[in-house]
Amino acid sequence: QVQLVESGGGLVQTGGSLRLSCVASGRTFSSYVMGWFRQAPGKEREFVASVSQTGNSITYTNSVKGRFTISRDNAVNTLYLQMNSLKPEDSAVYYCAAKALLGTFDSWGQGTQVTVSS
Repeated sequence: QVQLVESGGGLVQTGGSLRLSCVASGRTFSSYVMGWFRQAPGKEREFVASVSQTGNSITYTNSVKGRFTISRDNAVNTLYLQMNSLKPEDSAVYYCAAKALLGTFDSWGQGTQVTVSS
């Protein structure tokens, strides 16, 4: 498995921006599909976005399309999530996760809190 550490969360006003980072260590970062998930209080964890090993295939959940951008830099073992036009409903703990191509997401970071004030 790969070890993941997120950073970049914080408090921002509606319409603001944040960039989350996730640094990976352990086995080869570039061999993993990477994803971002989030969990708000009282709700189940939900998928936000994912990116393939080379970055040429990206998927977003509908609610963040056009506002969030997922990217990765395999040279520095880092996954990013640029979040623009933030809304209060984006408030959650954000987790990065990793999986093998045909597997499930089974490596998780500790999470970083994002709070969007109205």
